[in-house]
Amino acid sequence: MQGKMKVAIMTDVGKSAFVERDIPQPKADEVLVKLEYVGICGSDLHYYATGGIGDCKVQTPFVLGHEAGGTVVEVGSAVTGLKVGDRVALEPGKACGHCEFCRTGRYNLCPDMVFFATPPVDGVFQEYVAHDAGLCFKLPDNMSTMEGALIEPLAVGIHAANLGEAHMGQTAVVTGSGCIGLVSLMAMKAMGVSKVYVVDVMETRLQKALECGADGVINGATQDVVAEVMRLTEGRGTDLVIETAGAEVTTRQAIQMAKEGSTVVLVGLGASGELTLPMAAAINKELTLKGLRRYRHCYPMAIQAVASGRIDLKRIVTNEFTFDQLPEALDICIQDKAHVVKGVIKISD
Repeated sequence: MQGKMKVAIMTDVGKSAFVERDIPQPKADEVLVKLEYVGICGSDLHYYATGGIGDCKVQTPFVLGHEAGGTVVEVGSAVTGLKVGDRVALEPGKACGHCEFCRTGRYNLCPDMVFFATPPVDGVFQEYVAHDAGLCFKLPDNMSTMEGALIEPLAVGIHAANLGEAHMGQTAVVTGSGCIGLVSLMAMKAMGVSKVYVVDVMETRLQKALECGADGVINGATQDVVAEVMRLTEGRGTDLVIETAGAEVTTRQAIQMAKEGSTVVLVGLGASGELTLPMAAAINKELTLKGLRRYRHCYPMAIQAVASGRIDLKRIVTNEFTFDQLPEALDICIQDKAHVVKGVIKISD
């Protein structure tokens, strides 16, 4: 397909503009996707507001956005599994396929990963993208492309639940009720976890957690989180904690509320990346602390969970914006975190 497309670029910290670029041409093993929805991720907001995450710095002009769903409009000469008109969810990271991590199936740890909107790789706040066909997952007829875009954060929640070996009969706690906290909650409930409690300091986000299936919520601004978890578990502590807030206080609470021999999955990453933790408690309890980097092999499971009705992804969306509203949308998502849990951009019909 020839022609121009509209692209939103970050021009400086907190600043953006629209430009025209050539519509990309798919390679033999790629498909050209007309993007319909792109989610606004916390990493997009952090790059936009501060210009970087840790050592990863934005060099402008830069395109944000990596949670994408759309429709195939052109296929490369070697593509056989997709056709024009298929609606797809795009897994945004392409691994090298050759390193020790790729060869052992842990491709999310690939040191040469090329990932949308991770500098210096541009993201997909644009009208079209050419992407590896093997990373474009066909959506069932009963799923929308908005849900397709949200498969990306759901994959994080599923990977967190998998790392924690979530299963029936457990009691779990999620610290943080943002998007990733909510999808972690929904993933664990879909896997049969008996009780999932959610912790946050914003009451509006806790109400959203209840809407998404939490068995109870704890407001860390007004309640003693650890004491409340101990009360709810009759003094035993929790079988699994998924920590998504990335704060020192919530990570310390995670260790303190975890039952002996249980698992804490660390998902959130604070601004400094440095935490002081009660390691004596973690050691004496024989806790397993697991870090998380994105996800692996989760897209098919996530799509099946949504298509079957086990997970209602649309519940996490609080704000929908048009593509023209993107600069305003980024500002709103940064400034009104108490009410904007998940924003999505409707790129096109």
